Amino acid sequence: MFDGLKEKLGSFREDVEEEVEEKEADADAAADAEAAESADDEAEPSTPAAAPERESSDEDGEKPGRLRQAAAMATGRVIIEEDDLEEPLWSLEMALLESDVEMSVAEEILDSVREKLIGESRKQVDTTAELVEDALHDALVEVISVGQFDFEQRVAEAEKPVTVVFTGVNGVGKTTSIAKMSEWLGERGYSSVLANGDTYRAGANEQIQKHAENVGRKLISHEQGGDPAAVIYDGVEYAEANDVDVVLGDTAGRLHTSNDLMTQLEKIHRVVDPEMTLFVDEAVAGQDAVERAKEFNDAAEIDGTVLTKADADSSGGAAISIAHVTGKPVLFLGTGQGYEDLQEFDPEELVEDLLSE
Repeated sequence: MFDGLKEKLGSFREDVEEEVEEKEADADAAADAEAAESADDEAEPSTPAAAPERESSDEDGEKPGRLRQAAAMATGRVIIEEDDLEEPLWSLEMALLESDVEMSVAEEILDSVREKLIGESRKQVDTTAELVEDALHDALVEVISVGQFDFEQRVAEAEKPVTVVFTGVNGVGKTTSIAKMSEWLGERGYSSVLANGDTYRAGANEQIQKHAENVGRKLISHEQGGDPAAVIYDGVEYAEANDVDVVLGDTAGRLHTSNDLMTQLEKIHRVVDPEMTLFVDEAVAGQDAVERAKEFNDAAEIDGTVLTKADADSSGGAAISIAHVTGKPVLFLGTGQGYEDLQEFDPEELVEDLLSE
């Protein structure tokens, strides 16, 4: 998962190491040259008859800088300077954009890495790779963790039944994600009922009914063309009457520009007042998923995102970018075809995996 991005982050680490190693080699050469020059001076007669003054050269102007580098090496410290990062940071920016990381998010990561590394002393107990990894870790966690909350804790603390509504565009795995969520909740001791608020699409009832049967859950549904808010409200009433913990409400796939469908979503919120509205999209959609998440959040205010097909995504741009762009977290990743293949999103765990060898 996200192997392409992982490889590109590793390349940045190697690029910075190469730049610093070149600096070390220059510092060693400068120190050797200075030592040889001092030895030559000591070997000369102490009272020469007439020694012409040596003309200054451009190299003399560079000597203090070289000596400072040599002194840094002698004390086991190397200072990372802006010039050392110029080319590696440019390459990192291109790598992030190629991995579908949104532009403002890429810039935030670059600024953070630059701030954390420039002027940093590499001591004998550190390696350049460790310094770079720490800077990347902090920068990535910072942008990925925006708005993060514990989904299970929120379910546990909310008044029952908890209503969670799923929304997004057509064909991204929304209905399958609802069935997976039902299984995920069941593994943690929470009962759930499915409510099919997708009364717009032909065949929607049959699709979600099959999923409900497969995971052994009750489905509340109306005829095609019915009121989506009424269906989910009936799901809430069923949950209250039968001590069910969570109502998982499906809705018709829509674009944020579909005024009639967005009006339906607004009515669901008025009638049912869900605890959470989750936006569902495909991780492989990259920046398209990021833009849609932003548009849905602007139109209907989501609480978090579920990214499907994360196991097929080598770029990771959507997972990296959505929280920073919307201010709402990625909460779950779909990682396979099975109903058990729903993974709670952990920013720290993701970043550690991206930076591991």
